[in-house]
Amino acid sequence: MTHEGCPQPRPDWVPEEAGGAFATWVVQGTRPAGVAQPGRAVARRRTLRLEDYAAGVLARDPVILGRAITLIESNAPAHQVQAQELLVRLLPHTGRSRRVGITGIPGAGKSTFIEAFGCHLTDAGLRVAVLAIDPTSTVNGGSILGDKVRMEKLCRRPAAFIRPSPSGGTLGGVARKTREALLLCEAAGFDVVIVETVGAGQNEVTVRTMVDFFLVLMIAGAGDELQGIKKGVIELADALVINKADGDNRPRAAAAQAEMSRALHYLHRPPDGWTTPALLASAITGEGVPEVWRMTKDFFKLTQASGALTARRQAQAVEWLHALIVESLRNRFYSTPAIRTRLSAMERAVAEGRLPVFTAATELLQLIDK
Repeated sequence: MTHEGCPQPRPDWVPEEAGGAFATWVVQGTRPAGVAQPGRAVARRRTLRLEDYAAGVLARDPVILGRAITLIESNAPAHQVQAQELLVRLLPHTGRSRRVGITGIPGAGKSTFIEAFGCHLTDAGLRVAVLAIDPTSTVNGGSILGDKVRMEKLCRRPAAFIRPSPSGGTLGGVARKTREALLLCEAAGFDVVIVETVGAGQNEVTVRTMVDFFLVLMIAGAGDELQGIKKGVIELADALVINKADGDNRPRAAAAQAEMSRALHYLHRPPDGWTTPALLASAITGEGVPEVWRMTKDFFKLTQASGALTARRQAQAVEWLHALIVESLRNRFYSTPAIRTRLSAMERAVAEGRLPVFTAATELLQLIDK
């Protein structure tokens, strides 16, 4: 079926009974930049030097910032060397942002809340970067990386930068290079850097070692009220926010808030003098979001005055050092030729029950000394 004056056939998914008023047609479009014309070579992106990366990040160029994060996430040895040189060069320009970590169970509305929160901050004249961590499939190793789709309004704001990254199997709800990406965002002059974790449950604590303020997002009616008495992610939270407190769900959210406020009294108080509050918010209506930001500013005002913020960042830097040492030793272990030669045989022996696991591990570790 063709339309008068339009030589192209109508798509097969257009209803047969649709008249000329059905405004969906296949038309000749424009070819996106970087896509080769038939018979022509694809135009490659310019290779950036270290000076280009540093200048682009400091100039707050979002494209260069994105490429710099890609550089530090690369496992190529040459890229890793260049990434470390870039971090050393940009380190004097870091440390001025407010680092906020947000976690919560799947379905708590993390992305929707972060969008409402980020829009509120940009409306206040602040620049906001969001490092969103998506879970990596244990089957095929892929990630959806759909946070830009879920944060459509915030994504369109010039003062916002959203970077989704795969967790890569890293435990704790964050990616292996999230700390380095955070430093790059600070060097790019963002006032607030938000780290959104995968959101798998009580093990979402690694983000606590890289942010100043740790917010746990919860919802009513999902068993979250009882989590307050557990020694897990709730104990490390600087604030709890009961999300989706709107419509018919608001009474249940208020009841959950009261329950969580009582449960927080049983937990160990943080040494910096901050009392963990439980607030209500609705990412859909925006109600409670300004109160969450005011509470966050109160936290930074208190911890900066007491010196607790500086002490927390210093402790995080030391913990980061030890984490990198462990990672380096692990990589060196598995790359050792003697280990690679014996590992398959040891794995078979353990799997077939011919050798205890502890004995196999001990023998492999002794190969390092030899």
